[in-house]
Amino acid sequence: MKAEMYFSVDIESSGPVPGKYSMLSFGACVVGTSDTSYYAELQPISDNYVVEALKVSRFDLSKLKRDGIDPGRAMTDFRQWVQKTAGHHRPVFVGFNACYDWQFINWYFERFAKDNPFGFAGLDIKSYYMGLSGVSWSKTTSSQLPEVYRPDVPQTHNALDDAIAQASIFQKMLASHRSP
Repeated sequence: MKAEMYFSVDIESSGPVPGKYSMLSFGACVVGTSDTSYYAELQPISDNYVVEALKVSRFDLSKLKRDGIDPGRAMTDFRQWVQKTAGHHRPVFVGFNACYDWQFINWYFERFAKDNPFGFAGLDIKSYYMGLSGVSWSKTTSSQLPEVYRPDVPQTHNALDDAIAQASIFQKMLASHRSP
């Protein structure tokens, strides 16, 4: 078995599902080494959007159409970065509400880069916390985490900032679980 390397990943999008809506940005960092990171802002794949999603992300679709990275190039570059960074380790996708972020990352990898270096699964920090603490799903929001698990940096709705914050949360959970 290969040793695992955890990659915290966060995305911002124009709506709730890939294909109909666009992934506008994504950020990733290695858990435990958050300065090893990747960030991209993408050209939208459609004009569809949910007003609230754009308010949260503060992106302008017309600016991204002009200045964003082509999704094919972004996903190919990201796949290569993950593979190079992981080296001989098995890369593991980690997200805070991984179901949301994973669906976009996986869809974009399959659509634009032909394969996903994370395979076909991801690790959800909320579920991990639920199992670790025994709380109900409704108690797994980031605002309800105990102080001991709160991130070291603010969550800003910038995909890289949030990936780094999530990495901090997960690293603290791993450390507390592994302690005697």
